[in-house]
Order: sequence, then structure tokens, then C-alpha cells
Amino acid sequence: MRTPDRSLADRLIALREAVEVAEGRLDAPEVGQARAVLAKAGAREALGDATVVALAGATGSGKSTLFNALSGSEVSTPGVRRPTTGVAHATVWGRPDDGADRLLDWLEVPRRHRREPEAALDGLVLLDLPDHDSVRLEHRLEVDRLVGLVDVLVWVLDPQKYADAAVHERYLAPLAGHAGVLMVVLNQIDRLDEAAARACLADLRGLLDREGLAATPVLAVSARTGAGLAELRGELARRVGARRAATERLLADVRGSAAELAVHCPEEAAGSSRRWGRPAAGGSVPGDVVDDLTDALAEAAGVPTVTAAVERSTRRTGTGRTGWPVLRWTRKLRPDPLTRLHLGDERARTSLPSAGAVERARMATAVREVRDAAADGLAPAWRDELRRTAEVSEDRLADALDRAVGGTELGSDRVPLWQRAAGGLQWLLLVTALVGALWLLALVGLGFFQLDDVVPLPRVEGLPLPTLLVGGGLLAGALLALVARPLVSLRARRQARAADRRLRAAVRGVAEEELLAPMAEVRDEAARFCGAVTTAAR
Repeated sequence: MRTPDRSLADRLIALREAVEVAEGRLDAPEVGQARAVLAKAGAREALGDATVVALAGATGSGKSTLFNALSGSEVSTPGVRRPTTGVAHATVWGRPDDGADRLLDWLEVPRRHRREPEAALDGLVLLDLPDHDSVRLEHRLEVDRLVGLVDVLVWVLDPQKYADAAVHERYLAPLAGHAGVLMVVLNQIDRLDEAAARACLADLRGLLDREGLAATPVLAVSARTGAGLAELRGELARRVGARRAATERLLADVRGSAAELAVHCPEEAAGSSRRWGRPAAGGSVPGDVVDDLTDALAEAAGVPTVTAAVERSTRRTGTGRTGWPVLRWTRKLRPDPLTRLHLGDERARTSLPSAGAVERARMATAVREVRDAAADGLAPAWRDELRRTAEVSEDRLADALDRAVGGTELGSDRVPLWQRAAGGLQWLLLVTALVGALWLLALVGLGFFQLDDVVPLPRVEGLPLPTLLVGGGLLAGALLALVARPLVSLRARRQARAADRRLRAAVRGVAEEELLAPMAEVRDEAARFCGAVTTAAR
């Protein structure tokens, strides 16, 4: 077969892309049917440019008589009861080396008759199919198989059963998308007078038009008398000479398959390439829904517990640095709140308490809301795929959240300059008080030995200097600790807020990786699928 036109090539590429995207995601029979169309296209393109025309019809329609008339000899035995075994007959116009045998092997048609080359019909492979209404199931299955493979289908009707619902509902109406590769022949026209023939043809034409087959030609023939055979042979010769029947049949098959796949592409989803739930790309899931998810995951991961521990730890450390140095050792009597949580190692579990029933319920609700928002506008099959993607096990999500929280940097360990200064000043005041205390002890010793008059005692405003040093050092240290306490608390709250932001960013990362990104991938794949389907069906 000739290389198909660009349109068919583009459609096949698009249909193949749609099938690849749907593979493993969409559990739909239409995907299997599209895969069969692609397999047929690949095989048919490799089998030459012969035109396969099949005559199909009911018992008694004169189909075999018409086949013999076109073949020029009695190849197929006509009769009310066909003595066939469900195997089609073939007549081939062309040279023995034209590749028709390989084509018939692919069609699994063993009974073959070769005609001498005829210029007008060179390249024609004419098939006589079993009766579609045969009492034998294998006959009907053979008809269905070959109807899906041939390039041109000629449906042979007779005046008595041309409106038979079985043939129209089962075969003709479903082939509305293949109107260009379908012909309808009203055989045995010699049994009707001229007026009855015109009425019969008009009624048949109306039936076909209502079934979407307005582009399908209707020919009146008589295989017994030869009336209309010239027109039929001319139509066959035209199609064979154009060498486009196979391409047109594949185009119709691809369009039909794409139309069936399009049921999984509502207008809202087709052609969309938006990234869902990703802030860097616009965040198509409503921001408040994602925020609710982050809040729910943060609570389940124990972020409030860690934030409170950061605040208490920062306050504890800051108070120790700016308080009385002699009391700093008392901090060791109480463990650091952060140390108790065993944070900082992504490989080991933290000591954070597990999420309670309330936190788990809120998390499940938030996940469901995000999933529903992401599924908005998708066809049912893609919504089902998105739901499966969003089904992350609770244990897996809890482990991911724990690792994220445990590995988050909670803040800098750098000591603020003002705390260093306050701590240094506290030591200076302590030394001052100690100097005063030692001075007083020395005076007590001198008094014991009655030597207190030997060493003069300095005074400030009437107060002994040693006493002033002791009292001033202790009082100033206490005042400094009191003044520093609000500043320490302020820094502790800032550190807690900064830690909360970092922890929530880590939780958001888990939400992105475990939930939002997989759902966004489903959205993107649905958009890619629908874009390919649109290209194939256009």
C-alpha cells in the first residue's frame, strides 16, 4: 500500500499516543479497540496497495450470484442454503506476484480464484462473505471479523428485506462513520416494475440518510440479468484506480476509534495542560483547599507540638544566658523540650505522639476535598484513576510526614549579640557582688582580730562600699534578668513562628510529593490523552 497521506499518519501517531497514555490507567474497552485499530493499520500498510472489497448480505439476497457475475465464473455456489463452512471466497484481479496472496493470508481467506489482469480492475480483491444471518454462529463471526478488516464493504440487499432491522441496526447504522468506504447494492431489481423499483430505492435512500449514511452510494442491479452491473463495476474500478480505499478505510477506523475514546474527554478536560496543585505553575486546585490540606497534615504530623517545644527551648536557653550565672546549672535538672522529641535525624523516627482520631479524620477530609477538586471536570474513568492515585496509605503518609518534620532545620543556633552582652554583664555584676562579699568577709576577719581601724573603709553617700558592691551587684543582676525576660520571650515566639513556617513548608512538600504531584500527573495525562484523541478524531 502506498504511504498514507500526512493526515492519516498524524492521526495514527495521535491515536497511538492516546493508547500509550491510557495504558495501565484507563480500564475501558475503547482502549483495546483502539489498540486493535493500530495493529490493523500497521499490518495493512505492509501488505501492498490492493483494494479489498467484500460483498456482504443475507441469505437469499443474491450476493453469491452477484459475486460470480463480477468474477466472470461460478466461484461461489449460490443458493438459499449456502454449502459453505463459514469461509469466504476471493477473486483476485492482477499478477501472481502482486502481493495479493500475502494480503489474503492476513485476511485468512483460503479459497481464491485469480482472474486475468484487467486494466480497470487491476489490484481488486473481491470477497464473498458468508451470510450474516446464517444459522451457524461461526458464519456470523466470520462476517463480523472480515467486515472490520476489508477496505470497501458492499452490502447486498434485496427488495424483500432491504429494510430488515437486523442488518440496519447491527451493521449499517454503526458504520455511519465509514460512509465513504461503504456501498449499498439493491439486488434483484428485475423483480420489480419501474415504479416499484423507484419507490424501493427512494425508501432505502431515506433509511440510509437517517442512519448517517448520506455519503454512501446506492446502486440498483440484477445479478441474474446483468442490469446495473456496468455501473457497479465502474464504481469498483474508480475506487481501485484511486488506490485510496485502504487509506480511507483506515482513516474512518481511526476517526471512529477516536470518537469512542472521546467519551473519556469532556470538553472541560480536553486540551488542558494545566498543572494542578503546584504553586509555581498557578495552583489550579483552590489555594484554600491546599492550605486546609497542609494544616490538617501539619496537625497530624505534630507541628504544633514541635513549634511549642521550639518556643519553650528558646525561652529556656535565652533565660539561662541572660539570668544569674549561679542559677544556670539548674537548667540541667529539666531536659530540653526539643531534645526529648529526638528531631534532626531523617532516618530515625521522632518521639512525636501519633495522630489522634480527630487529626486523622481531619486529614482524611482534607485529602478527599483536594481529590474532589482535582477531579473536577474529568471524565469518570479519569476520576477513578485519580482516586486510585490519591489512595496513599495512612502509615506511608505518617512516615513521610515524620521524616519531613524530623529532618527540618528549625532555626539558627547562633546566640544573639544582645544575649551575649547581657550574659557578659551578668558575669560582671556577679564578680562585683563577689568582690563586695569577699571585702565584707575580710572586714569581719579584721574585726575579729581588732584590726578594723587599721584599714580605712570607703563609703559612698554614707554606705560602705563593700555593702554597696554586694547589694548593687545582686540588685542589678536581678533587674537585668527581669528586663531581658520579655526580650527572650519575644525572640522565642519569633523562633517558633519561623520554625512553624519551615515545618509547614516541609509538610507541604510531603503533600506535593505524595498527593498533589501524582494527582497533577493524572490531570496532565488526561489532558495529553484528550489532546491526542482530538487530533486523531479531527
